[in-house]
Amino acid sequence: MDLPRIKKLKQFDNLIQLSESMTDERYGHYPYERPIPILFDYGLILIDKPSGPTSHEVASWVKKILNIEKSGHSGTLDPGATGLLPMGLGESTKALSILLLGPKEYYTIARIHSNFDKYILEKVLLEFHGEIYQRPPQRSSVKRITRIRKIHEIEYVEGNDKLILLRILCQAGTYIRKLIYDIGEILGSGATMVELRRTRVSHFFERDGLIKLHDLYNAFHLYNEKNDEENLRNVIKPIEVCFKDLPTVVIRDTAVDALCHGAQLAIPGISELSPSIQKDDLVAIYTLKGEIVGLAQSLMNINEIVSNKNGISFTMNRLIMKPNTYPKGWR
Repeated sequence: MDLPRIKKLKQFDNLIQLSESMTDERYGHYPYERPIPILFDYGLILIDKPSGPTSHEVASWVKKILNIEKSGHSGTLDPGATGLLPMGLGESTKALSILLLGPKEYYTIARIHSNFDKYILEKVLLEFHGEIYQRPPQRSSVKRITRIRKIHEIEYVEGNDKLILLRILCQAGTYIRKLIYDIGEILGSGATMVELRRTRVSHFFERDGLIKLHDLYNAFHLYNEKNDEENLRNVIKPIEVCFKDLPTVVIRDTAVDALCHGAQLAIPGISELSPSIQKDDLVAIYTLKGEIVGLAQSLMNINEIVSNKNGISFTMNRLIMKPNTYPKGWR
Protein backbone atom coordinates (compact mmCIF):
# COMPACT_ATOMS: atom_id res chain seq x y z
CA MET A 1 0.00 0.00 0.00
CA ASP A 2 1.40 3.41 -1.01
CA LEU A 3 0.72 5.22 2.26
CA PRO A 4 2.23 8.66 1.52
CA ARG A 5 0.11 9.08 -1.58
CA ILE A 6 -3.05 7.96 0.19
CA LYS A 7 -2.39 10.28 3.14
CA LYS A 8 -1.11 13.19 1.08
CA LEU A 9 -0.29 16.51 2.74
CA LYS A 10 -3.10 18.98 2.00
CA GLN A 11 -0.61 21.77 1.33
CA PHE A 12 0.52 19.93 -1.83
CA ASP A 13 -2.80 20.44 -3.64
CA ASN A 14 -3.15 22.84 -6.62
CA LEU A 15 0.52 23.72 -7.10
CA ILE A 16 2.15 25.20 -10.20
CA GLN A 17 4.84 22.94 -11.64
CA LEU A 18 8.03 24.65 -12.79
CA SER A 19 9.97 21.51 -13.67
CA GLU A 20 9.65 17.74 -13.83
CA SER A 21 11.49 16.32 -10.83
CA MET A 22 12.05 12.87 -9.35
CA THR A 23 13.05 12.05 -5.79
CA ASP A 24 15.69 9.55 -4.77
CA GLU A 25 14.01 6.99 -2.47
CA ARG A 26 17.32 6.28 -0.72
CA TYR A 27 17.26 9.61 1.10
CA GLY A 28 14.75 11.18 3.46
CA HIS A 29 11.32 9.77 4.29
CA TYR A 30 7.71 10.53 3.42
CA PRO A 31 6.24 12.21 6.54
CA TYR A 32 3.75 9.41 7.27
CA GLU A 33 6.34 6.68 6.63
CA ARG A 34 9.15 7.93 8.85
CA PRO A 35 10.76 5.24 11.02
CA ILE A 36 9.90 5.83 14.67
CA PRO A 37 13.42 7.10 15.62
CA ILE A 38 13.17 9.69 12.82
CA LEU A 39 9.62 10.57 13.87
CA PHE A 40 11.06 11.37 17.31
CA ASP A 41 13.01 14.14 15.56
CA TYR A 42 10.22 15.45 13.30
CA GLY A 43 7.04 14.80 15.28
CA LEU A 44 4.28 16.75 17.01
CA ILE A 45 2.11 15.63 19.93
CA LEU A 46 -1.08 17.42 21.00
CA ILE A 47 -0.77 16.93 24.75
CA ASP A 48 -3.75 17.28 27.07
CA LYS A 49 -1.97 19.14 29.86
CA PRO A 50 -3.20 18.21 33.35
CA SER A 51 -3.69 20.71 36.15
CA GLY A 52 -0.68 21.00 38.47
CA PRO A 53 2.61 20.80 36.55
CA THR A 54 4.16 23.66 34.60
CA SER A 55 4.32 23.46 30.82
CA HIS A 56 8.08 23.08 31.13
CA GLU A 57 7.64 20.08 33.43
CA VAL A 58 5.26 18.45 30.93
CA ALA A 59 7.86 18.93 28.18
CA SER A 60 10.47 17.32 30.43
CA TRP A 61 8.19 14.34 31.12
CA VAL A 62 7.55 13.83 27.40
CA LYS A 63 11.31 13.79 26.86
CA LYS A 64 11.77 11.17 29.59
CA ILE A 65 8.84 9.01 28.43
CA LEU A 66 10.14 8.83 24.86
CA ASN A 67 13.80 8.75 25.90
CA ILE A 68 14.72 11.58 23.54
CA GLU A 69 17.16 14.48 23.90
CA LYS A 70 14.87 17.40 23.14
CA SER A 71 11.20 18.38 23.36
CA GLY A 72 9.49 21.74 23.62
CA HIS A 73 6.02 23.23 23.85
CA SER A 74 4.21 26.04 22.05
CA GLY A 75 2.38 28.57 24.21
CA THR A 76 2.83 28.28 27.96
CA LEU A 77 -0.12 27.25 30.12
CA ASP A 78 -0.11 28.16 33.82
CA PRO A 79 0.26 25.21 36.24
CA GLY A 80 -3.44 25.24 37.11
CA ALA A 81 -4.60 25.45 33.50
CA THR A 82 -5.44 22.39 31.37
CA GLY A 83 -5.91 21.57 27.72
CA LEU A 84 -4.11 21.71 24.40
CA LEU A 85 -0.33 21.98 24.66
CA PRO A 86 1.41 21.32 21.30
CA MET A 87 4.67 19.50 21.91
CA GLY A 88 7.46 19.37 19.34
CA LEU A 89 10.03 16.56 19.35
CA GLY A 90 13.69 16.99 18.44
CA GLU A 91 14.20 19.30 15.45
CA SER A 92 10.45 20.00 15.44
CA THR A 93 10.88 22.45 18.32
CA LYS A 94 12.23 24.88 15.70
CA ALA A 95 8.85 24.85 13.98
CA LEU A 96 6.59 25.64 16.93
CA SER A 97 6.81 29.42 16.60
CA ILE A 98 4.61 29.18 13.49
CA LEU A 99 1.66 28.32 15.75
CA LEU A 100 1.91 31.76 17.37
CA LEU A 101 0.56 33.26 14.14
CA GLY A 102 -2.84 31.66 14.69
CA PRO A 103 -5.50 32.34 17.35
CA LYS A 104 -6.07 30.50 20.62
CA GLU A 105 -9.37 29.48 22.18
CA TYR A 106 -10.05 29.14 25.88
CA TYR A 107 -12.95 28.20 28.11
CA THR A 108 -12.69 29.82 31.51
CA ILE A 109 -14.74 29.81 34.70
CA ALA A 110 -14.69 33.15 36.47
CA ARG A 111 -16.14 34.29 39.79
CA ILE A 112 -17.84 37.68 39.85
CA HIS A 113 -17.39 39.14 43.34
CA SER A 114 -21.00 40.30 43.71
CA ASN A 115 -24.38 39.64 42.15
CA PHE A 116 -24.54 40.75 38.54
CA ASP A 117 -27.03 41.32 35.77
CA LYS A 118 -26.45 39.08 32.75
CA TYR A 119 -27.49 41.85 30.36
CA ILE A 120 -24.95 44.27 31.85
CA LEU A 121 -22.24 41.58 31.81
CA GLU A 122 -22.79 40.91 28.10
CA LYS A 123 -22.60 44.65 27.39
CA VAL A 124 -19.27 44.79 29.25
CA LEU A 125 -17.96 41.80 27.26
CA LEU A 126 -18.68 43.72 24.04
CA GLU A 127 -16.19 46.35 25.20
CA PHE A 128 -13.46 43.68 25.07
CA HIS A 129 -14.01 42.75 21.42
CA GLY A 130 -11.18 43.78 19.11
CA GLU A 131 -7.87 45.27 20.22
CA ILE A 132 -7.26 45.70 23.93
CA TYR A 133 -4.33 46.90 26.03
CA GLN A 134 -2.72 44.43 28.43
CA ARG A 135 0.17 44.56 30.82
CA PRO A 136 1.53 41.11 31.76
CA PRO A 137 1.00 40.15 35.43
CA GLN A 138 3.88 40.40 37.89
CA ARG A 139 4.56 36.65 37.90
CA SER A 140 4.82 36.40 34.10
CA SER A 141 8.07 35.40 32.38
CA VAL A 142 8.02 38.33 29.92
CA LYS A 143 8.87 42.00 30.30
CA ARG A 144 6.00 43.89 31.94
CA ILE A 145 5.23 46.47 29.28
CA THR A 146 1.77 47.42 28.04
CA ARG A 147 0.99 45.79 24.71
CA ILE A 148 -1.92 45.38 22.34
CA ARG A 149 -3.70 42.03 21.93
CA LYS A 150 -6.76 41.20 19.83
CA ILE A 151 -9.86 39.48 21.17
CA HIS A 152 -11.60 37.87 18.18
CA GLU A 153 -14.59 36.52 20.13
CA ILE A 154 -15.72 36.57 23.75
CA GLU A 155 -18.94 34.77 24.59
CA TYR A 156 -20.97 34.25 27.76
CA VAL A 157 -21.83 30.52 27.74
CA GLU A 158 -23.66 30.03 31.03
CA GLY A 159 -23.70 31.06 34.67
CA ASN A 160 -24.51 29.68 38.10
CA ASP A 161 -24.84 32.12 40.99
CA LYS A 162 -21.63 34.20 40.84
CA LEU A 163 -19.76 31.78 38.57
CA ILE A 164 -19.74 32.31 34.81
CA LEU A 165 -18.37 30.26 31.90
CA LEU A 166 -16.83 32.23 29.04
CA ARG A 167 -15.45 31.16 25.65
CA ILE A 168 -12.62 33.38 24.40
CA LEU A 169 -10.93 33.33 20.97
CA CYS A 170 -7.91 35.59 21.07
CA GLN A 171 -4.46 36.44 19.76
CA ALA A 172 -1.52 34.44 21.06
CA GLY A 173 0.03 36.09 24.12
CA THR A 174 -3.26 37.21 25.67
CA TYR A 175 -3.39 36.78 29.46
CA ILE A 176 -6.83 35.39 30.29
CA ARG A 177 -6.43 35.90 34.05
CA LYS A 178 -5.70 39.60 33.43
CA LEU A 179 -8.62 39.79 31.00
CA ILE A 180 -11.00 38.47 33.67
CA TYR A 181 -9.58 40.95 36.19
CA ASP A 182 -10.18 43.83 33.78
CA ILE A 183 -13.76 42.67 33.11
CA GLY A 184 -14.35 42.74 36.87
CA GLU A 185 -12.95 46.27 37.06
CA ILE A 186 -15.40 47.48 34.41
CA LEU A 187 -18.28 45.71 36.18
CA GLY A 188 -17.23 47.48 39.36
CA SER A 189 -17.46 44.37 41.52
CA GLY A 190 -14.20 42.65 40.64
CA ALA A 191 -13.72 39.19 39.11
CA THR A 192 -11.27 36.30 39.48
CA MET A 193 -10.41 33.47 37.12
CA VAL A 194 -11.16 30.10 38.74
CA GLU A 195 -10.41 27.56 35.99
CA LEU A 196 -8.92 27.70 32.49
CA ARG A 197 -8.82 25.21 29.64
CA ARG A 198 -7.28 25.78 26.20
CA THR A 199 -9.21 24.14 23.36
CA ARG A 200 -7.49 25.56 20.27
CA VAL A 201 -4.02 26.58 19.13
CA SER A 202 -3.91 27.97 15.59
CA HIS A 203 -5.54 25.29 13.38
CA PHE A 204 -5.37 22.54 16.02
CA PHE A 205 -8.50 21.89 18.08
CA GLU A 206 -9.35 19.85 21.15
CA ARG A 207 -11.61 17.72 18.92
CA ASP A 208 -8.55 16.64 16.90
CA GLY A 209 -7.78 14.28 19.77
CA LEU A 210 -5.53 15.29 22.66
CA ILE A 211 -3.11 12.83 24.24
CA LYS A 212 -2.83 12.31 27.98
CA LEU A 213 0.63 11.62 29.37
CA HIS A 214 -0.25 8.12 30.57
CA ASP A 215 -1.56 7.22 27.07
CA LEU A 216 1.73 8.40 25.60
CA TYR A 217 3.59 6.27 28.13
CA ASN A 218 1.49 3.21 27.26
CA ALA A 219 2.00 3.75 23.51
CA PHE A 220 5.77 3.98 23.95
CA HIS A 221 5.77 0.89 26.17
CA LEU A 222 4.04 -1.15 23.43
CA TYR A 223 6.59 0.08 20.89
CA ASN A 224 9.60 -0.43 23.12
CA GLU A 225 8.63 -3.84 24.55
CA LYS A 226 6.61 -5.41 21.73
CA ASN A 227 7.72 -3.42 18.67
CA ASP A 228 4.07 -2.38 18.16
CA GLU A 229 4.15 1.02 16.43
CA GLU A 230 0.43 1.55 15.81
CA ASN A 231 -0.51 3.41 19.00
CA LEU A 232 2.61 5.56 18.90
CA ARG A 233 1.96 6.58 15.29
CA ASN A 234 -1.60 7.47 16.27
CA VAL A 235 -0.40 9.95 18.90
CA ILE A 236 2.61 11.47 17.09
CA LYS A 237 1.82 13.56 14.02
CA PRO A 238 4.43 14.53 11.42
CA ILE A 239 5.55 18.10 12.07
CA GLU A 240 4.47 19.08 8.56
CA VAL A 241 0.86 19.39 9.76
CA CYS A 242 1.87 22.69 11.41
CA PHE A 243 2.33 24.43 8.07
CA LYS A 244 -0.87 23.69 6.17
CA ASP A 245 -1.93 27.36 6.09
CA LEU A 246 1.34 28.63 4.60
CA PRO A 247 2.11 28.93 0.88
CA THR A 248 4.06 25.91 -0.34
CA VAL A 249 7.34 25.62 -2.24
CA VAL A 250 8.59 22.16 -3.26
CA ILE A 251 12.28 21.88 -4.16
CA ARG A 252 14.43 19.38 -6.02
CA ASP A 253 16.51 16.83 -4.13
CA THR A 254 19.67 18.53 -5.38
CA ALA A 255 18.73 21.80 -3.65
CA VAL A 256 17.89 20.35 -0.23
CA ASP A 257 21.33 20.03 1.32
CA ALA A 258 22.47 23.40 0.00
CA LEU A 259 19.61 25.06 1.91
CA CYS A 260 20.45 23.02 5.00
CA HIS A 261 23.97 24.42 4.82
CA GLY A 262 22.86 28.06 4.62
CA ALA A 263 22.24 28.70 0.93
CA GLN A 264 19.26 30.69 -0.35
CA LEU A 265 16.73 29.21 -2.77
CA ALA A 266 17.18 30.06 -6.45
CA ILE A 267 14.56 29.47 -9.13
CA PRO A 268 16.33 26.44 -10.72
CA GLY A 269 15.95 24.58 -7.42
CA ILE A 270 12.15 24.86 -7.40
CA SER A 271 9.92 22.04 -8.62
CA GLU A 272 6.43 23.26 -7.63
CA LEU A 273 4.90 26.13 -5.69
CA SER A 274 1.63 27.75 -4.65
CA PRO A 275 0.05 30.07 -7.25
CA SER A 276 -0.80 32.76 -4.67
CA ILE A 277 2.73 33.65 -3.53
CA GLN A 278 3.43 37.37 -3.20
CA LYS A 279 6.63 39.22 -2.40
CA ASP A 280 7.54 39.11 1.33
CA ASP A 281 5.23 36.13 2.00
CA LEU A 282 6.33 33.62 4.61
CA VAL A 283 6.39 30.21 2.89
CA ALA A 284 7.12 26.60 3.83
CA ILE A 285 9.87 24.82 1.87
CA TYR A 286 9.41 21.07 1.31
CA THR A 287 11.24 18.22 -0.34
CA LEU A 288 9.58 16.21 -3.11
CA LYS A 289 8.61 13.65 -0.46
CA GLY A 290 6.77 16.32 1.54
CA GLU A 291 9.36 16.79 4.31
CA ILE A 292 9.67 20.27 5.75
CA VAL A 293 13.08 21.82 5.07
CA GLY A 294 12.40 25.18 6.64
CA LEU A 295 10.62 28.52 6.44
CA ALA A 296 11.54 31.24 3.97
CA GLN A 297 10.54 34.70 2.83
CA SER A 298 9.65 35.35 -0.79
CA LEU A 299 11.76 37.88 -2.69
CA MET A 300 9.50 37.69 -5.77
CA ASN A 301 5.83 37.23 -6.55
CA ILE A 302 4.56 34.20 -8.44
CA ASN A 303 4.61 35.96 -11.83
CA GLU A 304 8.25 36.96 -11.43
CA ILE A 305 9.23 33.44 -10.38
CA VAL A 306 7.43 31.78 -13.30
CA SER A 307 8.76 34.23 -15.90
CA ASN A 308 12.43 34.01 -14.84
CA LYS A 309 14.85 31.10 -15.15
CA ASN A 310 17.42 32.30 -12.63
CA GLY A 311 17.76 34.43 -9.53
CA ILE A 312 17.34 34.08 -5.77
CA SER A 313 13.61 33.79 -5.16
CA PHE A 314 13.44 32.92 -1.44
CA THR A 315 15.64 33.69 1.53
CA MET A 316 15.65 31.15 4.35
CA ASN A 317 14.39 32.33 7.75
CA ARG A 318 14.48 29.11 9.74
CA LEU A 319 15.95 25.70 8.99
CA ILE A 320 14.25 22.62 10.43
CA MET A 321 15.79 19.71 8.50
CA LYS A 322 19.20 18.48 9.62
CA PRO A 323 22.12 18.98 7.19
CA ASN A 324 23.28 15.86 5.29
CA THR A 325 19.79 14.31 5.26
CA TYR A 326 20.11 14.48 1.46
CA PRO A 327 23.35 14.16 -0.51
CA LYS A 328 25.31 17.19 -1.60
CA GLY A 329 24.04 18.42 -4.97
CA TRP A 330 25.95 21.71 -5.13
CA ARG A 331 29.49 22.91 -5.80
